[in-house]
Amino acid sequence: MTGGARPSDLPPPHAGGVWTLAGDRLIIVSAEGPATILVPTERVRLLAVDLPLPNRARRLAALPFAIEDLVAEPVETLHLALGARTDPAEAPHRYLVGAVRAETMADWVALAEAHGLGSAPMVPDVLLLPRPAQGWTVEVREGRALVLAADGTGFALPAALLGSAWEAAGRPQLHHLGESLPGDMVVQGQAPDLRDDAARADIAAAELDLRQGAFAARHARDASGWRRLGWILGIGVAAHILIAGGDALMLRVIADRRAAETRALVSTMSPGTDLSGDVQATVTDLLPSGGGRAPDRFVPLLARLSTVLTPLAGSLAVRAVRYEGDVLTMDCDPGAPDLAARIAEALKAGRIRGQATASPDGSIRITANAA
Repeated sequence: MTGGARPSDLPPPHAGGVWTLAGDRLIIVSAEGPATILVPTERVRLLAVDLPLPNRARRLAALPFAIEDLVAEPVETLHLALGARTDPAEAPHRYLVGAVRAETMADWVALAEAHGLGSAPMVPDVLLLPRPAQGWTVEVREGRALVLAADGTGFALPAALLGSAWEAAGRPQLHHLGESLPGDMVVQGQAPDLRDDAARADIAAAELDLRQGAFAARHARDASGWRRLGWILGIGVAAHILIAGGDALMLRVIADRRAAETRALVSTMSPGTDLSGDVQATVTDLLPSGGGRAPDRFVPLLARLSTVLTPLAGSLAVRAVRYEGDVLTMDCDPGAPDLAARIAEALKAGRIRGQATASPDGSIRITANAA
């Protein structure tokens, strides 16, 4: 991939193929298969979230509360996308979730629509990697590392930081693709991914498509389709007028029965709960606010730190990474005299609570707080 498509080369509406988003450009990767846009994983937080609720609508409603302790940004500034189950057999209520800033998502959608790809799903590019049974699948290309974990989540970071991240994560098993891994990282498996780009994109889109909710893809309908839809709606309205009286009575009976069942269940699970008011609001307040597991703060903090330090990656040589409490400490070799100041400015611009301190020998210590 050496350059973006010129305006005259852009596809007509609803064109196919796999495209990758690089800055403000869309670059064709493969002309095969349905249209899919790969977005940079650095801009998307991938989470495995427990949502033990009976249907998708309720899972979506509970999602902001379930992830608020797992992300650094205010939930109201984020676009959340609910993906597939990460492990249907062992954890049937655990789902892959993508979180991206709403303003970033709006820019991506506008770019896609301007280039005739408004109906294409958007997928974090790390999901194209084959998912390992254990540990990490790692692909290194052109100084960038993609990491897909066994739980279905993943992240991207500069290749120079990969070894330190691997050490800090407890040296998980590695399955390697692409360029050689840095340092003394021990590889357990190294086999090429034989799937073509279109097949990988199809599987990734099934795992998580970011085009949901306010940013859902709008599919065009032809005139005959609209006429057919009008006839269907007209017939449906007429039928509902005829049966509305009987339906209203039956729905009232069903609603009363469901309310009684809900009150009985809440009384069993949470004795003493006041159900005299709005039953729906009371039950919603009883739902758990998180996945029941300790928040995973290391990986999101490392991903954010890697993103803000990417412009300085060529000047940084990381010695070690430690994570204790809520503080990530990164020790770096000596660099340019102003490197610590530039790192501090990058942290401030990325809204990361931390600092960069230069030692007398020139080495630099970066600290970042996950709280």
